[in-house]
Amino acid sequence: MLNRGSEWRRWEPHIHAPGTVMNNQFSGSNAWDDYLTALEQAAPVIEAIAVTDYYVTDTYQKILEYRDAGRLPSAKLIFPNVELRLDVATAKGGFVNLHLFVSPEDPQHLDELQRILSRLQFNVMKDRFDCTRAELIRLGKNADPNITDDGAALAYGASQFKVNFQQLREVYAQSSWAQQNILIGVAGGASDGTSGVREAADQTIRREIEGFAHVIFASSEAQREFWLGLKPSMSADEVRKIYGGLKPCLHGSDAHDLKSVASPFGDRFSWIKGGLEFDSLRQACIDPSGRAHVGREPPASATPSQVISEVEVLDASWITTPTIPLNPGLVAIIGARGSGKTALADMIAAGCDSIPDEAWNADEWANPSFLVRARSLVGGARVKVNWAAGEPEARALDGSDANGPFSYERVRYLSQQFVEELCSSDGLTDGLLREIERVIFEAHPEDTRDGALNFPELLEQRASRHRLARAREAEAVAHISDRINTELEKNKLVASYEADVAKKRKLVDAYTADRAKLVSKGSEKRALRHTELAGAANDVRAKLRQLTGQRQAFLAMQDEVKDMRRNQAPEALRQAQARYDQSGMSDDQWAAFLIDYKGPVDDDLTGYVKYVDREISKLKGTAPPLGDANTAYFPDDTDLGTLTQALLEAEMARLEKLVSADKDAQRRYAKLSKSIATETSALQTLTHKLSDARGAKERVRQLQADREAAYGRTVDALVAEQLVLEELYAPLMARLEASSGTLKKLSFSVSRHADVEGWAEAAEDGLIDLRKAGAFRGKGTLQQKANEVLKAAWETGDSGAVIAAVEKFRKLYQDDLLEHSPVARADQAEFRAWLKRFAQWLFSTDHIEIQYGIDYDGVDIRKLSPGTRGIVLLLLYLGLDDKDDRPLLIDQPEENLDPKSVFDELVRLFVEAKSHRQVIIVTHNANLVINTDADQIIIAEAGPQPHEALPPITYLSGGLENSQIRKTVCDILEGGEAAFQERARRLRVRLER
Repeated sequence: MLNRGSEWRRWEPHIHAPGTVMNNQFSGSNAWDDYLTALEQAAPVIEAIAVTDYYVTDTYQKILEYRDAGRLPSAKLIFPNVELRLDVATAKGGFVNLHLFVSPEDPQHLDELQRILSRLQFNVMKDRFDCTRAELIRLGKNADPNITDDGAALAYGASQFKVNFQQLREVYAQSSWAQQNILIGVAGGASDGTSGVREAADQTIRREIEGFAHVIFASSEAQREFWLGLKPSMSADEVRKIYGGLKPCLHGSDAHDLKSVASPFGDRFSWIKGGLEFDSLRQACIDPSGRAHVGREPPASATPSQVISEVEVLDASWITTPTIPLNPGLVAIIGARGSGKTALADMIAAGCDSIPDEAWNADEWANPSFLVRARSLVGGARVKVNWAAGEPEARALDGSDANGPFSYERVRYLSQQFVEELCSSDGLTDGLLREIERVIFEAHPEDTRDGALNFPELLEQRASRHRLARAREAEAVAHISDRINTELEKNKLVASYEADVAKKRKLVDAYTADRAKLVSKGSEKRALRHTELAGAANDVRAKLRQLTGQRQAFLAMQDEVKDMRRNQAPEALRQAQARYDQSGMSDDQWAAFLIDYKGPVDDDLTGYVKYVDREISKLKGTAPPLGDANTAYFPDDTDLGTLTQALLEAEMARLEKLVSADKDAQRRYAKLSKSIATETSALQTLTHKLSDARGAKERVRQLQADREAAYGRTVDALVAEQLVLEELYAPLMARLEASSGTLKKLSFSVSRHADVEGWAEAAEDGLIDLRKAGAFRGKGTLQQKANEVLKAAWETGDSGAVIAAVEKFRKLYQDDLLEHSPVARADQAEFRAWLKRFAQWLFSTDHIEIQYGIDYDGVDIRKLSPGTRGIVLLLLYLGLDDKDDRPLLIDQPEENLDPKSVFDELVRLFVEAKSHRQVIIVTHNANLVINTDADQIIIAEAGPQPHEALPPITYLSGGLENSQIRKTVCDILEGGEAAFQERARRLRVRLER
């Protein structure tokens, strides 16, 4: 037996036939032929017919004769529907109609039915009439003595006969055959159904009738929602409590004439999911929402192009059933160990290019994949996958043509190996994280993905500007820290510079006093003039030094301009193009982003160099020719600021010869003058450095403010990236918050995580000397203090809070940390380099990262067992990944899970998933077969294994409505019998397995 199991089929549950006992409007000599033709030509095709008549089964038996003669070839299931009228009146003057659906599987079912009916009596006219054909005729004749025809008497007697509900219930309860072979239906309408029972005194009996019934004849959406427990006024649990279970609603044509045959009002056809056997109706009573439907079409399921309709194993003598049809819903593959369950899953996956290359290339002895381990034995076998819509595909079972350049995974295959790797005990694996990210990405509508193909792309698009900003600000912090260290060093030199300036002044003053003693009497005026000229000469030399510095700066700037154009600007453009490769700009458009200088800097710098050269030349001047020693080179009233260096030095040399007649004195005077000039120049430099050092303290204060601002902006960039992630998670978070059941246990969060331990270890690993006596001696102290002061702000604070926390930490501990420097302060170059590293560490944010928080039932996924991580994985695929409509193929999803977890966590997810995608599972868990109401059970059986060959493998299949399939499920799966009983108990149905 190989079939697709439970499929939606049109049933006609309420239809009369020519010769029906009451209200027979079929007429003409061809009434039966016309009637049968109407049924045969009905669209959609009717595959199951409940032939309805009042109290008797004559028309049912007549139809069986026609079927045996070749009529109604599509109707594989025909069974009697005996219509009774209860003695419960409706407000519209009618009586509640009750229906007995009788299983035709028992060859003696008509005799047994007559025996049950005969136990129903109608007491009237001081007589008792049994519910049999003869007694109904007798009742008709007694009620109207004018009737002599048995047919007319039967019709009249049936119109008079009323069944006592309590008696019917007792007869049913006392008959094990009835309970096993008869299902009760009741009309739900107002004229002849329970809706018409409106008197308060009759409400109790109405509830009892509806509770007694297995099926409600009702076609309105409101009634169907009520009996499925979907009405806000009464939950499913309340319906079960009051009425003994949820009820399937059916609707038939109730045809009493030809035009009504198979034409129910509004095309409200009845659909039952199952095989063409009476047990399908029983299963619909157990699972009314999943197996019964009223409407023009059956409920929609998976997209045909994404449904595997059939698998064919070609050129494989070891497969005794090479063609296996597959149901579009939930397919459960079961069997004993080594029976070929995983073999079928692997073959399906191989035919759909869903076995990854790494699996094909893995060590066959370490790989649980059947095909990988059996590669040397499968020979030239191939698998052909047929789809409900689209072209079939075939692949070799040895993987030789797997995953070609134009192939893609047509099914989502969760092999045992895949699940084990994703849910390993090593923590949150990259694979599981990628799957989570994929589901998050799929939760975003297509038009909000900005053209991204996956989650990393979308995240990069949304977060890249913040990540780049963080990197820029971190670099700025490093540069500012370097500047601060430089300024701090300057500030420390203030006292030293002050001392040097004072010493230099004393030296100049001493040289000046020594020189004054060499001036002969009468030459005082010349000496004063010499001093005046020396001051002017010092000013010129200072200007020359400034101009020379400018010249060097302009030449270096020319080199930098060349380097910018040759190297930096093109590289910056290349990096920008790489960062923003999705801009779509052409090379010409990008050319506008090539960094260049705003003005004509080449001409400007060339001009500046020439200008400086001219100024230097002008200031230096040309030495004048030697003249009369008693004649000045320029008048006394000449503006000294206009004179060149050469002219001033010539005049000073002339005066040095006149300040004393003694040649030795002249020589010493000139030497002292040169020393005074040199030391005065040095004094000017020291004075400038002292002024610069004195300003360092204020500059440090401003730089520290700038560093804090840049550091704050790195935190702002972190917070902005966190917000981006929260926005990306938002659709999924909203869905989880609105969900119920198992999905409610799953929650996602985005948070900052500060690796304080790593941050502290980075300092303790060479940046600070833990051996020195002090507050941070020994490992662990730094982490403890950082946890107390910094951790909370790093992980939850905004930039202001983080800056305040770092400032507090610095005030409390920076001096102590500096005392633990491994470099002596005296070694200024090394200490300065250390200070830079220290500042970069202190103001770093590298240890702060944005983390995905995934909790299941309030527990971080990292702390869950591998089995429970498996539940999270299945939550993703079954409960959240509804954008992926490919078939879902899972090998033993219950692995490592206890039975209660399977029932509590997975059953509902599988039920919901099969409504929109094909799901194929390999399982040995009864709950995943029975309580999911699997649509198709495939039973794998393997024979003895020959030497160096594969064992013969046979597959059987069918639906749970088939008793043989149910028996096999119970025989193979541990707890199968208990699962059936638990299902009935949970759904409050009285049906036996």
